[in-house]
Amino acid sequence: MSLIRLRNVHKIYSTGKEQVPALQDVSLNIGQKEFVAIMGPSGSGKSSLLSILGGLSHPTKGSVTVDNIDVYALDVEQRADLRREYVGFVFQSFQLIPYLTVAENVMLPLTVTAYSRQEQGSKAIDILEKVGLRSKALRLPDELSGGEQQRVAIARALVNQPPIILADEPTGNLDSATSKEIMDLLRVLNDAGHTFIIVTHNPENTRYVDRCIHLRDGKLCDGDAEGEQLDQASMRDSIASMQPKI
Repeated sequence: MSLIRLRNVHKIYSTGKEQVPALQDVSLNIGQKEFVAIMGPSGSGKSSLLSILGGLSHPTKGSVTVDNIDVYALDVEQRADLRREYVGFVFQSFQLIPYLTVAENVMLPLTVTAYSRQEQGSKAIDILEKVGLRSKALRLPDELSGGEQQRVAIARALVNQPPIILADEPTGNLDSATSKEIMDLLRVLNDAGHTFIIVTHNPENTRYVDRCIHLRDGKLCDGDAEGEQLDQASMRDSIASMQPKI
């Protein structure tokens, strides 16, 4: 069953008199509990697609539905409510507030809910337990390693228990060993029921996903729209085809 559906989505940016197409006629289904990687060269439309999936950037044309809700038929406030309920975001640069403790950073999405401060703290500790950082709940971000900071960012994205997690280069600032730890964690969390959609340039990360979506010049490559799962050999061939010729 599809949790997310895109139909004939276009995104065009206007720069003065010039119009730059970022996405062109993208149609896509993403299922519940699926783990999907979005790949492609720089400028292929990956970040634009992720922003549209997350309800952050209105498509120029086309429709996006999440759990059968037409995302961009909602007004701004309704769309913000939908994001709080359905979507958690993880960023390459962590985006932690430096003067807040780990627990306080994780609690941030709960501050606009009806939960009491005590309930917020309890939920933050529970999710920190899941990502292996309960013992560091009172630390500040600069007292943590890069991998630990990314775990905090993942905990913050999960604390509302949204069904969808969108991650933009979640291992982009990490070394290979730490990247593996983060991808192992994302796989465990996906197995627990969350739908993960990640943008990545790292071919190693494709080992963890159910499916790769490849973009080139704002268009989906053949076979990526309707939920087909690629085998590992096909993934490697597709990735290799994107590499620049030397």
